Amino acid sequence: MNDRMTTPWGEYALARFPEDPRDRLRAWDASDAYLLRHLAASAIPLSGAVVVVGDRWGALTTALAAHRPTQITDSFLAREATRANLVRNGVDADAVRLLTTRDTPPGRIDVLLVRVPKSLALLEDQLHRLAPGVHEGTVVVGTGMVKEIHTSTLKLFERILGPTRTSLAEQKARLIFCSPDPGLDRGADPWPYRYRLPDDIGPLSGRTVTNHAGVFCADRLDVGTRFFLQHLPHGRGAARIVDLGCGNGVVGLAAALDRPEAEVVFVDESYQAVASAEANYRDNAKGTAEFRVGDGLAGVPAASVDLVLNNPPFHSHQATTDATAWRMFTGARRALRPGGELWVIGNRHLGYHVKLRRLFGNSEVVASDAKFVVLKAVKN
Repeated sequence: MNDRMTTPWGEYALARFPEDPRDRLRAWDASDAYLLRHLAASAIPLSGAVVVVGDRWGALTTALAAHRPTQITDSFLAREATRANLVRNGVDADAVRLLTTRDTPPGRIDVLLVRVPKSLALLEDQLHRLAPGVHEGTVVVGTGMVKEIHTSTLKLFERILGPTRTSLAEQKARLIFCSPDPGLDRGADPWPYRYRLPDDIGPLSGRTVTNHAGVFCADRLDVGTRFFLQHLPHGRGAARIVDLGCGNGVVGLAAALDRPEAEVVFVDESYQAVASAEANYRDNAKGTAEFRVGDGLAGVPAASVDLVLNNPPFHSHQATTDATAWRMFTGARRALRPGGELWVIGNRHLGYHVKLRRLFGNSEVVASDAKFVVLKAVKN
């Protein structure tokens, strides 16, 4: 959906990435607009080093491009949306510096604008990484929808950066104001986090895994992945396997340990996720692997893959949507060789079997329980 966001500095045409004319979700929300109104009304000097963290689709970065901000994001899709939105609004891409959460943050930050992420762990890690660059005069403003900002959110700002307060709500959005205290004893960044896997999940039983902040269920093995690990396909010989939407990579890692001759490709749109998957593979496996941050299987050659393993997300930030799953399934069908298989786990109520039958012409239930179902589709 291509929409226009009105700001004190003008209107901006914005879209999510990849752009889909059927997508009715906007590329900005009330919290983005609230922050921009506040910056203009307060006459905050947007000079020096301006850093924008967690900008979901590039709305903030595009509106503030005249101030040459640095954007820091964990999302490949957000980064590409920012690039596209800058071009869409006639902004020179060189006006903005694009960094990921895995890059070293700027050494000095004069204005820090934080779009509160869904993951509290990612916020904690990023505030720790940014804190050395924040000084007593740094302007720190966070923004998010009311349902995204909790007492725990404010406590993180206060514990890591300094005294924190919130604004009144406007259009169900709220601002966070923080006064940096460079002398604060913030303690050490607890991320990445390591934990031991349970003993009944096949080749990975009892192994220790590394999780960078922001990865889904970073402090434990989630029940859906556990169920998937107990029902993965077994095989022999060389094969090309993709762990699509890999998260910390345990599914692809289990496949690699089961099939040492296989090449496993780990794909996710999160930089933190792919870094976790790579760390876990290096610690536990010795075969051939590839690690890709990107939009699903875009860039993977057609008919080049034997097996795709997929646990698709059904949320895009706070919105519930099946668009990501549909793109993943479509990409898998294109990438699979004839006879290749897509194995999917999902909540039973999501009805993925309907989509798989529409795309592949077939869908088989491999395993199920009261909550989850593992499905297999074969490319004919």
